Order: sequence, then C-alpha cells, then structure tokens
Amino acid sequence: MAHGSSGSSGEGRLRRLARELAKFGAVGGAGLLVNLGVFNFLRHVTDLQVVRASVIATVVAIAFNYVGFRYFTYRDRDKGGRTKEMTLFLLFSMVGLVIENGLLFLATYGFGWDSPLQSNVFKFLGIGVATLFRFWSYRTWVFKAIPLRGAVGDPGAPSAAGSAAGDDAGAAAQERVS
Repeated sequence: MAHGSSGSSGEGRLRRLARELAKFGAVGGAGLLVNLGVFNFLRHVTDLQVVRASVIATVVAIAFNYVGFRYFTYRDRDKGGRTKEMTLFLLFSMVGLVIENGLLFLATYGFGWDSPLQSNVFKFLGIGVATLFRFWSYRTWVFKAIPLRGAVGDPGAPSAAGSAAGDDAGAAAQERVS
C-alpha cells in the first residue's frame, strides 16, 4: 500500500487510540491511588461503614479524574458546552460509582466478605469494571473528538485526495498537541 493510503490512516487512528488509552490509564492510575488512599484512610480513622467510605472515596476520585481528563487526556477535544460536558461526565461517573460500589456492596453484605483485604480486593475489582464503562462513555459522549477538517460528510470538504492528505495533516497536528 502506498504511503498516505487508507492503511496508513488506519495505523494513525490506532496510534491515536493507543496514546489516548495511555493518557486515560495515567490519569486513571493516579485516580485509583486517590480512590484507594481515601478509602483506606476513611476506613482506618472513622467508623464509617465500608460502602459509605467507598462512595466518598469514589466522589473524591471523580473530581480528581475530571481535572486530569479535561486538561491532560482530552485537552485537544471540543471545549464548547462545558455545562453539557460536566453534566454528562457526572452522569456517567455516577453510573460508574454504582457499578464500582455495587460490587463492593454485594461482596460485603451479600457474602459477608468485610475484612480489610477483602474490601480492598472488591473495591479494586469494582473500579476495574467501572473503568471499562467510563472509558467508553467518556470518549463517546463526554469528551467528543473534534471532526478533522475535510472529513467525510463535511460540506466544505476538499476532494477525496485532499481529504486523505487532510487526515494525515490533522493526525500530525493532533500528535504535536498530544
């Protein structure tokens, strides 16, 4: 295949997705440490029940992650409509909170697994399952990609040859920003 053909734009998309996953993972990893740190801190210094401590920790991590996602992972994404972005982020984060803490609730109150080790294992598993949902929902609905100039369906799009070149130029510009 010649350079600049659809194969190379597919490779460019794959590289962008890999970079996005790495950035999402970096913010998520830091958020995981915040979440587990606050959770264990609350478990050791307060008399809060396990799921209540977990919900508080999750809310703190959600606030931390929003800043990381908006200003690091998805800083090149559409910044218009911040109110809508924040509303969708909170909505999907709350669904993730229910997934994450629902698993912990089931383990704790359904199976009686309430030791500190068991609580941390199920908190971690809940975070993992919720993270899959959050990655999909944030990139699909919250931090939408700005369409590349000349994309298919763009009324001002140049010819097909110019469109492929525009995709490569857009990918190169996006790589410089990242």
